Amino acid sequence: MTETCAEYWTCPTCKVAVATPFCSTCGEKHKDPRDFTLHGVAAMAYNAFSPVDGKLVRSILRLVRYPGRLTVAFQRGQRMPYMGPFQLFLMINVFFFAVQSAGKVPVFTQPLADRLKDNDMWIPFSRPLTEAYLAKTGQTLAQFMPVFDQAMGVNAKSLIGLMVPPFALLLPLVMWRRPQPLAVNMVFSLHFYAFLLLLLSTPLIVTEISALLGGPGVWSQPVDDALSITWLLSSVVYLYFAIGRVYETRGLTRVFQAAVLGSAVAGIFLVYRFVLLPITLYTM
Repeated sequence: MTETCAEYWTCPTCKVAVATPFCSTCGEKHKDPRDFTLHGVAAMAYNAFSPVDGKLVRSILRLVRYPGRLTVAFQRGQRMPYMGPFQLFLMINVFFFAVQSAGKVPVFTQPLADRLKDNDMWIPFSRPLTEAYLAKTGQTLAQFMPVFDQAMGVNAKSLIGLMVPPFALLLPLVMWRRPQPLAVNMVFSLHFYAFLLLLLSTPLIVTEISALLGGPGVWSQPVDDALSITWLLSSVVYLYFAIGRVYETRGLTRVFQAAVLGSAVAGIFLVYRFVLLPITLYTM
């Protein structure tokens, strides 16, 4: 049954008399005196932001508490309750780098001075690339380092999505007994890396709060090594539960697959940190 108003009103857009709360031609809403009150303004603000905020909070809670369920919802065509995978990944990416910038702790970035140390694993490649660039531009290393580090920080923020496709392409090889469409693999990868960014944000926030409260707030190499191991083990555990829901694997096979994927995450991370060097050099 069509809802009617107590009296006719004139649609300000169509200029026709309307007897229902909404104009049947353009969808214009009947003017309500409460729209011009403080309550009306608050209601408009809530309606403007609550759908996005509600989806974001709901998506993050589902992402963290129930590994793989967001991807399963995508498989089933369940779109309305949750934020889209690309949108969710981008928003968490922005949050992560805001946290990292506030705490000034490098995670994906690495100062050029550290890249040129003899004990760096990429030194056979980093040093020749840097020396060739300096010879070409005529700059000294001291002049170049701060410029490079700043450009590296920008690239690390904008190119973090480069880690998603390799992981998505690896999934069909590891999960070959339970293949999924390419789109599902990509969504799974987006959701996993969104979780990983949240996981990486936690110690950064703790470090920053510690510094603000007068604590040491120190990020040392031993701390970095300990957290790296923790992140890797947490990723394997998360992947264990996630692939069980999305790819329906069981038993020791699932343990093995989670371990392989976790190792791949570590490898992709190391390659990404190196790739930022030539990308930054050749785009400056």
